[in-house]
Amino acid sequence: MEISCLLKSLKLESQGDRADPECPAVTALPAEQVLSQILLLFSAEGVSGISKAGMVRDLCALFEAANYQWLFGGSQPTVTPKSLGDLVTALNHYAALPEHELDTKGPPSDDGFYATVADRAAEVGLVFLSLLAKAEAAKSSKTLDARVVRKILPCCLGQIYIFAATHQAEKPWTTLRSQSVAQNLLTLLIQVAGCGSVAEFLRGQTEGDEGSFAAVMGLLKPKLTKETWKRNPATKYVFSWTLHHVTRPWLSLHLETVLPPSLLLSDDYQEENKILGVGCLHHIILNVPAADLNQFNRSQVVYHALYHHLYARETQLMQVVLLCLLDLLPVLERSPQGLSQKPKAAAPCHEVLQLVLIHMEAEYRLPLRRVYAKNLPAFVKRLGILIAQHLKRLEQVIVGYLEVCDGPEEAARLGILETLKCTIQHAWPRMACRLTVLLKALLRMIWDVSTNGGLTPEPAKTALLQGATECLILLDHCSQGQVKIVLRAIYPSCDNSSFQACIRQVQENS
Repeated sequence: MEISCLLKSLKLESQGDRADPECPAVTALPAEQVLSQILLLFSAEGVSGISKAGMVRDLCALFEAANYQWLFGGSQPTVTPKSLGDLVTALNHYAALPEHELDTKGPPSDDGFYATVADRAAEVGLVFLSLLAKAEAAKSSKTLDARVVRKILPCCLGQIYIFAATHQAEKPWTTLRSQSVAQNLLTLLIQVAGCGSVAEFLRGQTEGDEGSFAAVMGLLKPKLTKETWKRNPATKYVFSWTLHHVTRPWLSLHLETVLPPSLLLSDDYQEENKILGVGCLHHIILNVPAADLNQFNRSQVVYHALYHHLYARETQLMQVVLLCLLDLLPVLERSPQGLSQKPKAAAPCHEVLQLVLIHMEAEYRLPLRRVYAKNLPAFVKRLGILIAQHLKRLEQVIVGYLEVCDGPEEAARLGILETLKCTIQHAWPRMACRLTVLLKALLRMIWDVSTNGGLTPEPAKTALLQGATECLILLDHCSQGQVKIVLRAIYPSCDNSSFQACIRQVQENS
């Protein structure tokens, strides 16, 4: 029986007309039998892509025309979860992305590689929309037991969610039409599941609810192994997007499931995958209790994976790695290894800062210098008075970065000024012996900014002068007024108004 014939019979019956003698009435057959015949037709060997496309369109029309009672039954379901799940699986396979070869970095360069994927996804998405619309109508009907729908739908909600998550964002395999269909499908899916958001659908509405995250990860797990995750380019995005919707306290229940794929992504050689993996690890660190992360040395495994990335030279990767490490360090300090086995000088925070300072001292690329300088104050605040152990190399970095103009926004200089300010505040007893070097560097920078002829925009110039002035005031307090004495000798010979303004401000606030 062809799908078009089934559709024709159903339309005739819904309009009260006599059925075509060549096409038996659909409702005369159980829905289970009809779906089995449709699946058999769709999965038959030798069926061309054009024929399958026509079948998908006919199937969409069939679901739209069918009565929800015929599909879901009354007090007992007329469709088994297996038959519906098999049909959804077949449709998913039809709209699936072409698999990549493991020895390639991605799809071929021609634009036609994903040409048919978006069209197929849009048509299959319309079928799923029709199916879920019938389920929603059945749920709200007083003549049908809602428990019947709840027995049938879980078999396919996870697969439909993965399909929608694959196509809901702008990717090489999506178009505006396929994205719109996927977004509408995701909205209806959440409504049918009785949830208010994607997060509720995945994690559950209350702390005791299981949600669908375990089911979704069960479907994704075979595609997230070392041998398979690169074959499907969408899997990593679906996993990352799904993971970020599950937060504390639900995520700790799934730690064993989500940590290995995150480490696998972060350990790849491609920068995009590294950034995606580190982002997943960061989300896990923020949403899983420290006790769970420290169990079985999980936090140490994550730390070593992130520490390895500190040798990278990619700006975006370094930014996410440093932010992730800053949130991981407090977790490591609570671990037994962090408390007892390592001396304080070799603690993770000291190891990280020592390596960062070594790289900063030799770094010449401005984008990477900006990233280092932006995150350095957080490490100083993290160590507190213990930053005194790194003052020798930190002083060299501060002086070197203050000498170099890094563009209109002066992000590197501003970050270094904030670093110097935090260092003086936390290690002020050790600043007097370094006064000459730091004072010379600050005054040189102030003079450079004041006399650069307008090359620095006014907001950045003001921020630099203000930051340098604050550092001078702090240094003056640490050195019992020595800065003020030096500036008093300089002031009469200086004819630059901006420079004089900084000196006056230091003298007034010291």
